[in-house]
Amino acid sequence: MGVFPLPRPPMPDMVPARSFVRRWVVPVAVLLFATPLMPAGAQSQAAQSVQPAPSVDYTQRQTQPALDVDRDPIPSPDYEAPILPQKPGAPLNKSGNLYTLQENVNEVLLNCTVVDAKKRLVKGLRQRDFQVWEDGVPQTIASFVNHDVPVSMGILVDDSGSMIGKRDTANQAALDLIHNSNPDDNAFIVNFNQHAYLDTALTSNVYDLQAGLAHFDDSGMTALYDAVAASADELARHATQPRQVLLIITDGSDDASRLTLEQAVQRVQRLGGPVVYSIGLLYDAISPEDAASARNALETLSSDTGGLAFFPRSPAEIDRVVAQIALDIRNQYTIGYHPTRSPSLGGYRTVRVEASDRHYEMLIVRTTKGYYPRQIPQMHEAAQVVQAGSH
Repeated sequence: MGVFPLPRPPMPDMVPARSFVRRWVVPVAVLLFATPLMPAGAQSQAAQSVQPAPSVDYTQRQTQPALDVDRDPIPSPDYEAPILPQKPGAPLNKSGNLYTLQENVNEVLLNCTVVDAKKRLVKGLRQRDFQVWEDGVPQTIASFVNHDVPVSMGILVDDSGSMIGKRDTANQAALDLIHNSNPDDNAFIVNFNQHAYLDTALTSNVYDLQAGLAHFDDSGMTALYDAVAASADELARHATQPRQVLLIITDGSDDASRLTLEQAVQRVQRLGGPVVYSIGLLYDAISPEDAASARNALETLSSDTGGLAFFPRSPAEIDRVVAQIALDIRNQYTIGYHPTRSPSLGGYRTVRVEASDRHYEMLIVRTTKGYYPRQIPQMHEAAQVVQAGSH
């Protein structure tokens, strides 16, 4: 649940994706929907565990455990971890050009995006302009930050057969987002069809990310929900920046996942993030039913995590969409509050945030719809040192 097959071997040069993939993807012995994600350096050890003989061909994907074997450090969605003793501390404080989060694991941190009635980003709001409710009970805001904070990002690109003719467009959209992002961002590339493959581990090297995007197999089905859960797990393990983002680029509905849409959303929420942005290339969908199913899934994944789903009507609109996503990611408010209900009580908490300002008739706040109390320490680990004011 939420795990990858082995990473592909490193590519020494940029080569046509289809010919490269067919040289080593076709001889797959066993098709499984999930396997544990491993860094490239650990690939030989994993291969030896399957075939210890020196003659192992490391260019072939190795047989891996089934998806229902939970091998990652994050518990399965149906698991409730005990609440650990909480430690007192202080909220976000500014020192020089750094915002440092002192130890205060009772404080919930929310990343919020604000737009006006015309869906335009709203900047410059103050702490007093916001109100927060948890399970319908008003909360007192304890900390407030509004800066371009770096993110660790997973870029998920549909690798199924229906993407023939669209893959160049998808790759360019991913690269445009990377170029428009905060210079301190880092990202990884996941290509998915009925499996999800980590083709570039977390890095800031654009050339490595471009090489990962070049891995394209023009066949297979679409296991979107499994890929989202696995990528959220990857961010939980390896993210190095204060905030986490997933970008999904796909052209159809899920038809191969072991997880359901609800389970995928629950998995992301239990991990305390990330915010999901989606680009649905549905302008030439095979049927209205398929387009509607894909739209519903992407809108749910995005809205339930505080992100947005976009559905360009043609390839010509994708540049505008990518620019909007980059702008959205780089202009968020971080709001902290101490919940009135003790975190030790556990259970899922719903969250609602509103904003108002006399210069705007209406303001809309996007943020996660809720959290689990055991995620609070994760929120703080991600925000230990937030680079602020330097960009």
